[in-house]
Amino acid sequence: MVESGQVAEFGFSNPDLPRLGVEVVDFAALVARLPAQTLVTVHRADFHQLFLVTGGSGTAMVDFVDRPCSAGTLLHVAPGRVLRLPSAGLDATVVLFTEEFPPRLDGAGALLGSFGPATRTVPLDELTAAVDELAVEYRRAVREPEAVTVDLLRHLLAAVLLRVARLAPADGPGHSATFQRFRHELERSFAETRNAADYAARVGYSLRSLNRVCQTATGRTAKALVDARVALEAKRLLAHTDLPVAAVGHRLGFTEPTNFGKFFTRETGTTPGAFRAAERTWTRPGG
Repeated sequence: MVESGQVAEFGFSNPDLPRLGVEVVDFAALVARLPAQTLVTVHRADFHQLFLVTGGSGTAMVDFVDRPCSAGTLLHVAPGRVLRLPSAGLDATVVLFTEEFPPRLDGAGALLGSFGPATRTVPLDELTAAVDELAVEYRRAVREPEAVTVDLLRHLLAAVLLRVARLAPADGPGHSATFQRFRHELERSFAETRNAADYAARVGYSLRSLNRVCQTATGRTAKALVDARVALEAKRLLAHTDLPVAAVGHRLGFTEPTNFGKFFTRETGTTPGAFRAAERTWTRPGG
């Protein structure tokens, strides 16, 4: 575990079947095996974390936004997003899986990307059976490792993900292929350029057309989405690393610390230093 004020980084590690890229576990069992400090501080993982809540209540934090969880909540944390686990008291099934484990799923691309909604309300009767079937097959694989059928587990996981993708996302209608290409390019290049016209050129659209696509998907312009992504990364670095403020700005493409400070204050309403101080107070053990 890292010191307070830094983010803990976790790689995928299946304690039951080390070479299998998926794990299905009860939330209570997951909590029981984690160090106490992990339950109250933030972490970032290089794998997907899917929580289907069937009872109880609690609150998770994903990328600085509190996410209340209760029966019927599906919490999805994509790789790289910062998470504070839901508080104890939830009944939930947790599906952990690497990005490589599911088969190619064009219909679930938005779900598996870094920009899907962190929580959504889902009909338990539609998802519980699919998750339970995956859990049963996973437990069978643990009991009988020699009989594990990886392809079956992959397709059972795919069935869960496609059912989720079929549900209306929490932030509006399904996103177009053009919007998905823009978000992919944004995730790849946000530290290189904040010019919306650059992204329009990279996806083969005029800026006006890209803005129309972004407005339809999110109600925001391409430039607003670019700036929001840069501000989110700045928050992550300020809250969970010890990089100097100037170094954070430089990493995000700002050549002058003053320009970074003005940008961050405009986007968040507070200075980088004040934001870092507030987050350190919140994440300090006993704080």
